[in-house]
Amino acid sequence: MVAKRKIAILGAGASGLTAIKCCLDEGLEPVCFERSDDIGGLWRYTEEVIDDQACVAKSTVINTSKEMMCYSDFPIPKEFPNYMHNTYVMKYFRLYVDKFDLAKHIRFKTTIGSVKKAENYSQTGKWVLELTNLNTNEETNETFDAVLVCTGHHAEKNIPTFPGLEKFKGRVLHSHEYKHVRGYEDKNVLIVGIGNSGGDAAVEISRVSKQVYLSTRRGAWILNRVGQNGVPLDLIFTNRFSDVLRKVVPTPILMSLAEGQVESRFNHEKYSLKPQHRIFQQHPTVNDDLPNRIICGAVQIRPDIKQFTENGVEFDDGTTINDLDVVILATGYKFGFPFLDKDVIEVIENKVNLFKFVWNPDLEHPTMAFIGFFQPLGAINPIAELQCRWAASVFKGDLKLPSKGLMWADIKRKQGEMAERYYNSKRHTIQVDFVSFMDELAEQIGCKPDIWKLFKEDPRLALKCLFGPCMPYQYRLVGRNSWPGAKVAIQTLWERVDAPLKTRPTGNKPTSGTTRFIFQCFLVLIIAYIFKIIFGF
Repeated sequence: MVAKRKIAILGAGASGLTAIKCCLDEGLEPVCFERSDDIGGLWRYTEEVIDDQACVAKSTVINTSKEMMCYSDFPIPKEFPNYMHNTYVMKYFRLYVDKFDLAKHIRFKTTIGSVKKAENYSQTGKWVLELTNLNTNEETNETFDAVLVCTGHHAEKNIPTFPGLEKFKGRVLHSHEYKHVRGYEDKNVLIVGIGNSGGDAAVEISRVSKQVYLSTRRGAWILNRVGQNGVPLDLIFTNRFSDVLRKVVPTPILMSLAEGQVESRFNHEKYSLKPQHRIFQQHPTVNDDLPNRIICGAVQIRPDIKQFTENGVEFDDGTTINDLDVVILATGYKFGFPFLDKDVIEVIENKVNLFKFVWNPDLEHPTMAFIGFFQPLGAINPIAELQCRWAASVFKGDLKLPSKGLMWADIKRKQGEMAERYYNSKRHTIQVDFVSFMDELAEQIGCKPDIWKLFKEDPRLALKCLFGPCMPYQYRLVGRNSWPGAKVAIQTLWERVDAPLKTRPTGNKPTSGTTRFIFQCFLVLIIAYIFKIIFGF
């Protein structure tokens, strides 16, 4: 009997959990190492602030709807909210762990000192892990056939330098350390950065503080979780047809249409938020309440910072605040791999050379995969799951990677596309589009649905897959490790969307908004065709 290949998984967060399950699906032997005493990673809330360990705030709600963030063979319970509080995310993770009996493969309270090539690496591709048991302080070395790095990219704080900040006498912290509003009552608070963390903190703190100031260098386009007809926004726009439109319709037209939709909610210029860049040239900020807090004066938008004083701050436009109590740096994170040698992987300015954000083409053996090191316009979980499915298949030996040259060509192409599309920022080095990237990964595995073939076999299902949300279940319809429940999960989508909202009988039937969306898509195509004829786009 051939011994199972032993796979080390670093981290028991959203990526690490599905990594265990995908290894089991391929008949591998996973061993997951987690330095805390529980699963969940970023989504496990703790009162304690732990350096280099990401954690949500107490009030954090996920920005992607439950149907778009679930694992592909395990739908989130229909009674769960469409946008889940972090406690519901943790409940889902625990259900997933219990369903597939994953806990027995996790070693908690274990840290990774280093991951190095084994002495016989050139022949075997094996890796040696230096481990420390935090309960006993015992240090050991273990050898593995392959490694899945699932440590996330929200750990090391990015702390910018501002003139005079060291002189400021008030409290200074990073958003990593922000947990809840206690301690901010009746304070004047400056938040630096208008990403999701900065926007969420500004809204929440403004309900108890004296005043919140939100400093942004470039401004931002603000999206709402709730779309037309009260449907989760990502269920309307994250679909295959939209992805086709993005590729064939001139980008200026798409950006103008998208900006028109966003501006219909509130005028970004009027609220001092409108950036110089267009809407698809940055990662969007999702915040339902920020305009409401701005219009009632609880949050004031301010420009970039020129310098700090002992008691306040001067902005680029010359305005000042002289009675600040707290400064929160919502300035993002740097990611890296301190346990790996630079000849294995090197991160420079948040840039990393990985094929499909998974494989280092320069490694002699495909026995180390990096999972979740990307920033999607959508949910991370299902993409990380596809990466894990691919990696496990490669580790097993059933799938092979392209040549080194082809992998490098793909890396350079992606980097060029990002540089052309996004403004230059550490925030925009690992961006991916949800549907396109999911399809890229699925093609490697052989589980990408063939829509045209599906039209011949099941036209109604094909229409749902083309115009409906590109749910993770689509990648379990065919191919490797397909799931018999995938078709039913796709067909019953709106039942799960509506279930948590049906708390009072009205006698009316809710609508999904899909018909209106399809009409709008065809309208966009017609407009694009006219522009092409007249202006030669």
